[in-house]
Amino acid sequence: MSWEIVVGIETHAQLATRSKMFSGASTEFGAPPNRNASAVDIALPGVLPVPNRAAVEHAIRFGVAVNGAINRRSIFARKNYFYPDLPKGYQISQYELPIVQGGEVKILVDGLEKVIRLTRAHLEEDAGKSLHEDFHGMTGIDLNRAGTPLLEIVSEPELRGAKEAVAYARALHALVVWIGICDGNMQEGSFRCDANVSVKKADHSRLGTRCEIKNLNSFRFMERAIEYEARRQIELLEDGGKVEQETRLYDPERDETRSMRSKEEAHDYRYFPDPDLLPLVVEEKLIEKLRGELPELPDAKRARFVREYRLPAYDAGVLTASRAAAEYFEALVRASGVDPKVCANWQTGELNAALNRDSLDIGRSRIDAASLAGLLKRVADGTVSGKTAKEVFDAMWTGEGGADQVIEKRGLRQISDTGAIEKLVDEVLAANARQVQDYRAGKEKAFNSLVGQVMKATRGKANPAQVNQILKRKLSA
Repeated sequence: MSWEIVVGIETHAQLATRSKMFSGASTEFGAPPNRNASAVDIALPGVLPVPNRAAVEHAIRFGVAVNGAINRRSIFARKNYFYPDLPKGYQISQYELPIVQGGEVKILVDGLEKVIRLTRAHLEEDAGKSLHEDFHGMTGIDLNRAGTPLLEIVSEPELRGAKEAVAYARALHALVVWIGICDGNMQEGSFRCDANVSVKKADHSRLGTRCEIKNLNSFRFMERAIEYEARRQIELLEDGGKVEQETRLYDPERDETRSMRSKEEAHDYRYFPDPDLLPLVVEEKLIEKLRGELPELPDAKRARFVREYRLPAYDAGVLTASRAAAEYFEALVRASGVDPKVCANWQTGELNAALNRDSLDIGRSRIDAASLAGLLKRVADGTVSGKTAKEVFDAMWTGEGGADQVIEKRGLRQISDTGAIEKLVDEVLAANARQVQDYRAGKEKAFNSLVGQVMKATRGKANPAQVNQILKRKLSA
């Protein structure tokens, strides 16, 4: 039986503002419990919420970036539920009239592009945090996060499987960081995803019953959680059971999802317009102003890299995975003056491998673009070979200095003197008469052996292109 996995993602992106959604309290992370909880956040009687203009502008930036429709008039609503870390007994959110409707996010999976439509993006405030592990037999309530501004971004159920879901989450994460509306720090809860997972027979159009997996705070956990949940549902259905709509949590230690509560529907929250907040009215001139301030977006930059630098689509996709990576690449091309494809190969190869090995993002690279450009110049002018350049790179990464300093200190300068190379070639030919005879008899492998002998004699410092050229000339004489 062929099954298809269907996924929709709800993402909470914490907006990069200094103060909260409806109060002037700080959004600083890591403050002592309840230090950043104002009278508005803890719902003291008589206080009134005031919308944060910066948060509204961030939401508009997002809507413009994904080609969504910006509602000129949107409504704040009360989402009613009762939990200890929700002081008011309701969350201020948006329901029937969100600030952004529609839009799309492009993803790349196995080299193929797919467009994922968005349902909506709406503004809301975060709840506080219940601390279950810090107090023996009790629960602590920290309201520092209460009122933190969020943009909830909801995708259509168009993702097929865990791989596409992760590609979408990565693309969305890159976009909100790229346009400066969210710091994207998943460890601090700035970017959290809920995955709605269902399965259906591949030849059926009707979607199956979905289960929501809450608060997936890493791409790796998201992939594992979706894969487990899909297997669970398929096994249940194949055994004649029925999938119950519910909210589930992912346990990374056991690599499984487990039931948390039955899944609420919209009517369970008894949404109604918040009487303390006027409709949010956005003027056309503000939208156009924010549109004009947006940087070149990932899709446009990726297309330009293919067109302007003549890069393969795959390379362009890797180099535009983040704004910082794209800026590093363009700085590298400008500073080095070498072929952009060579720059791309070094950034996606040696540099990315070193960053991944040491768990660093490119913004914290131990070799900046100007320093790597210095190394690429030395490869281009023949000072070092491509192979030796990797040794120089490793030394630069560990702090031995710039390219020129490492090359001189380690004596890695390439031998390009024709006379010196000719002399070494003559010595190798004289000492390897049998291999010379084999080559002239048509055995190509003998030539590679002779090249290796010359390179060995120079401890790898001879210019390989010159060695090949001189050897061929002498062997054909």
